[in-house]
Amino acid sequence: MLLFSAILDINKTMTRESFVKLVIEWNKSSTYERNIIPDLKWTGTYSFRTGTDDLWLSVQEYKKQIIAVRYEKKEDDGSIWDTDYVMNFEDMKMSVRLDRSYTADALSFDPKFSTPHFITLLEQKGYLKADGDLPVTREPIFINEENVSLLCDVINGKNQYKLPVVFISRTFEDEEPVDVRRLAARLKGAAHVLVQENTSVGYTIRDLCHSNNEYNGAVGIYFPNAAYGHKRYLSHSGTGYDVFLMEKVLRTVIQYCNGQMTEPLYTWQGVNNALLMERMTIQRKERLEAEAARKKAEEEMNQLLNSLEEEEDRIRKNAAEEARIEANKILDGFDNDLQYLQKQVEELTKANEILQYENQGMKAKLDSVNEIPVLYMGDEFEFYPGEIKDLVLLVLSESVSNIQEKTRRSDVVKDIIRSNDYKKTSDQKAEEIKKLLKSYDGMTGPLRQALEDIGFIITEDGKHYKLTYYGDDR
Repeated sequence: MLLFSAILDINKTMTRESFVKLVIEWNKSSTYERNIIPDLKWTGTYSFRTGTDDLWLSVQEYKKQIIAVRYEKKEDDGSIWDTDYVMNFEDMKMSVRLDRSYTADALSFDPKFSTPHFITLLEQKGYLKADGDLPVTREPIFINEENVSLLCDVINGKNQYKLPVVFISRTFEDEEPVDVRRLAARLKGAAHVLVQENTSVGYTIRDLCHSNNEYNGAVGIYFPNAAYGHKRYLSHSGTGYDVFLMEKVLRTVIQYCNGQMTEPLYTWQGVNNALLMERMTIQRKERLEAEAARKKAEEEMNQLLNSLEEEEDRIRKNAAEEARIEANKILDGFDNDLQYLQKQVEELTKANEILQYENQGMKAKLDSVNEIPVLYMGDEFEFYPGEIKDLVLLVLSESVSNIQEKTRRSDVVKDIIRSNDYKKTSDQKAEEIKKLLKSYDGMTGPLRQALEDIGFIITEDGKHYKLTYYGDDR
């Protein structure tokens, strides 16, 4: 299951040696000791494999132009994580991909997800090439009166970048709706994060953008591909950062990145497949040449043996035998190479089977949904799985009593309610809250914990408490 994919432009200061050393540094500097491969060191070659069956790193070089790296980790539950870095030194571009083997919950989005730490190392070493006049960085870029044209040219469609541009406006209270530094760090290498520095610059932005800009805490995402459209998300948090707005922006950008086509030679499997085909072609040619040379040598030996005396005959026989032995050694070497190629084929076959399994799992999910959706999701973020569906069914259930019986309108609404497994989750949560507050006698520790488990964020104002549901003051 592809979790992240991006193609980065790299400065020419990166060499083959510095690339491999940076990969090793990345592994050794992992904050999780279980992810570090013991005794990992570089011996100077550009094709090697080290580690165990459950934790390994492999490097493959193709035509001295491309170096592909795969880091694989197998978890205790059997799931497999693959991290791939493919560097093309001819085009000076690098592919960064993160993949996890398909599981039943693989389609869910990890709220703690960030783009790989390797991108941070690339930035720190100065290897990331700028995207036009914008640096590729893990820090937000604050928009003020001096650089306001950077933002307005994007909103007005005058300038496009290779990466999506995320614009975060300030709220009416002159605050940032999300933790912009954390968002920029999590989107490093995947998008540019532009932040309105203060409310005063908002008037300039509005004038230059003809009021098409985001404001009052709204967030806009501008994609390089015009066909993908422009996304705008509103902030609903009354206190503190809107964590759901951040996750929505993060999810949208990552989905865009993962949807971009990647050429085969920018993937681990593509490079290994190219190496396999190249090696098979060479081996086939060399085997044919060796067979022809051995056949020619035997014919020449037979001709000589028939024309020489007994002593010479013995010498030539020995020479012929030595020639056969040498030829067999060459062919034995070919057999070893063929065994290596067979192993490569087996690995590619295994990878193909994993992809088939993933496709089958996704197909099973789709096949299980035989109904045709009546409505599409809007931009509102779900506070818990199934919340929006439950609210829609709640409104339909409350309104059906006001619809005249034995009419098509009544039958259609009732049919939708019956067909959607209305579980009355919001009603159940409301009843749970009533029970908790039935004998309210102060904000005790157990009561606070129970309310927070339901989804409330509790803040104190002197002797009073303010509760917001998932931080949303609506």
